[in-house]
This record gives sequence, C-alpha cells and structure tokens, in this order.
Amino acid sequence: MKSTYNNPIGIFDSGVGGTSIWKEIHQLLPNENTIYLADSKYAPYGLKSKDEIINLSIKNTEYLLNKNCKLIVVACNTATTNAISHLREKYNVPFIGIEPAIKPASLNTTTNNIGILATRGTLNSLLFATTSNQLSDKINIIEQVGEGLVELIEKGQLYSPNMTILLNKHIAVFLKFNIDYLVLGCTHYPYLIPQIQKIIGSEIRIIDSGYAVAKQTKRVLEKNNLLNLNGADGYNKFYSNADKKILDDLLYQHKKASVDFLDF
Repeated sequence: MKSTYNNPIGIFDSGVGGTSIWKEIHQLLPNENTIYLADSKYAPYGLKSKDEIINLSIKNTEYLLNKNCKLIVVACNTATTNAISHLREKYNVPFIGIEPAIKPASLNTTTNNIGILATRGTLNSLLFATTSNQLSDKINIIEQVGEGLVELIEKGQLYSPNMTILLNKHIAVFLKFNIDYLVLGCTHYPYLIPQIQKIIGSEIRIIDSGYAVAKQTKRVLEKNNLLNLNGADGYNKFYSNADKKILDDLLYQHKKASVDFLDF
C-alpha cells in the first residue's frame, strides 16, 4: 500500500478506552481522517498472554491496513508494551504507541513517590520494566493493578456502585504513600479522572498520555510527509465488535460520530 496524505489514521484498542486518545488526536488534527477499531469482544487485553496480545494486535492492524490507513496508533498500553515492536518489524507503516507517563511524573515529583494505576499486562511487560529502570533510584513507584475497571467501562458501568467500590479499593493503596503524581497506565482510565480526583483530592496530580500521543502523531505525520493538507474537517469512522452502544455513549458529544458493528 502506498500511503497518501489524505489516507486515514488507524487507531485500535482492546475496547472503547482508546477513544480518550482519539479525542486528543482529533482535537489537535481536525483535518485528519480517522478509523477507530474497538476490539471489545476480546477485552481486556491485560489478562491475556503475550502471544494472544500479539495475535490480536496483528488482526487489528491488518484490518486497518486493509482500510488504507497511513499510520496506526496502538491506543492500548497493554498492546503497546507487548506487541508494538513485533508490529513495527512486520509492517511497513509508522506506528505510534502508548506508554504510561512515568517519565514526566518522575521529573516533576517533589515527594519522589509516584503512583501508577495500570493493567497487569502493562505492569508485567518488559517495556514497562525497561522504562522504570531508567528512572532515578530515588524515585519510588507504587504500582497497582486496576483489576475490574476495564470490564466495568466496557459494560457501560462508568458511574456504577461497583465502580465506586473498586476505585476506592485501588486508590487506597496510593493514599498510604506520600505520592504527588498518579499516572494512568490504561487508555480506559481517563474516563475515571473525575471520580479518582474526588478520592485522592486536589493535591495529587493525575497524568495520562493522551496529549503527548497526539503531538507525537503529528510529528510522525510531518516527518513522513503524511500530514493531511486538505483544509476541510476529516471524517471519523468507528467500529466495534461488541455492544456498539457503549462506544456511542462515550462519543455522544461528537455529533458526526457514528459507530458500526463489526463481526471479527
């Protein structure tokens, strides 16, 4: 496939969470066409083996390449940390990955204690271990698996009593330490920021990777001469292989957004 500037950006995630990344990309690059693929049928990725994650990522990538995508954003921390190196070796197209923003947190912390809420698949990955080991020995990283959070979001239970119980349980781990930054290591979690902020208070800053990913996407497009030069607003297509209403609800403020069911 020969990419041209008006070809779409492809974005995939284990489910609906990657729309938090799509929103940042769309806001920064409104002229770009996008295709978003929610692999909700197989969510969450965080409990799967590395081989399973790689195979699912290949499936998603090949679907987007068949749609002539010029660049692919792996809008899933678990898929990035476990599969992106394999994808870059296998396909001749630029890939943008998602990593927990522990580097900026470590550079700005004054207590030297930072928390990270992520999936088990991300926290156990080699890429996360490598990134963590590059930080100063003075930085203490408190890790917590956000068990059950992705599943509730994928069921549309963002503000359910079960979500409140789980969040209070997970966040309690961080409150035992003097953290001043909490890093969200899953693209589903930005939708939980208002609830998390109520629990941890205003003194602790929450960081996610969305805006940084959008900026990196723009840099890579410019570097490869793939930036859309058309002055018109781009089209945005969304596909889900599970209940598309969940994706619809997260995109409700985007009037032109519509979600189609995809059986794959």
